[in-house]
Amino acid sequence: MSGLIALVGAGNMGGAMLSGWLKNGVDPSSILVIDPGANDAAKARFQEAGVQHVTEAPVNTTVSLLFLAVKPQIMAAALPSLKNLVGSDTVVVSVAAGKTLAFMESHLGAVAMVRAMPNTPAMVGRGITGAYANGLVSEAQRATVHDLLKVSGPVEWVASESDIDAVTAVSGSGPAYVFYLVECMAEAGRKAGLPADLAMRLARETVAGAGELLHQSSDDAATLRKNVTSPGGTTAAALSVLMADDAMQPLFDAAIAAAKTRAEELAS
Repeated sequence: MSGLIALVGAGNMGGAMLSGWLKNGVDPSSILVIDPGANDAAKARFQEAGVQHVTEAPVNTTVSLLFLAVKPQIMAAALPSLKNLVGSDTVVVSVAAGKTLAFMESHLGAVAMVRAMPNTPAMVGRGITGAYANGLVSEAQRATVHDLLKVSGPVEWVASESDIDAVTAVSGSGPAYVFYLVECMAEAGRKAGLPADLAMRLARETVAGAGELLHQSSDDAATLRKNVTSPGGTTAAALSVLMADDAMQPLFDAAIAAAKTRAEELAS
């Protein structure tokens, strides 16, 4: 893209995005990192990459893209000092959970904005992001934002801002569900007689491997499940428990609903 990209916050998510941009050929001289809390190691990485780093927003400067990757709880304090960076051609992208476009507009004005929800696998280039653009975002700006977000994985655009709450519940919070699945499998293996460390290794690598198979296969999840399930076999015995009417699906229905409700509460 042409013009200056200002990245506000270079922690886990912001740092992951920055690494992805640089690996995918974004000109380092077009990136301005604004992060007063960057440690010495991060500053050294910025310098080595040729990325400019400042502790506060410069004056008399507007940017093409303002990428907000600060924690939601400090967003209100951070935004006022960033308003001078926003011009008529700026698009603002926020990855802060629970912070609505209306909230950002109250601080930055009515400008082109995108609300995005990545997830933590973005840190290894295997995330997925849901995104919603307001009506002021041009097709060219949307394409630019898409290219910048996709460095960490696929980007799915949703039809309404409220859909971001459901995205948050499914994929934003989703990695934690998978990690907990590993914990549960490992604990069940321990109870079945395996040493705890072996049970954890088996569970961890099984989930990681199954995820990679799902990633690489053209088959859907249901087909892959059926492929590994022999009639009357051990997998079928386990699935008869997990797929019972009162088992895993209603549990996930309730979990996703709870996460979505909480996202709505945070947004309001």
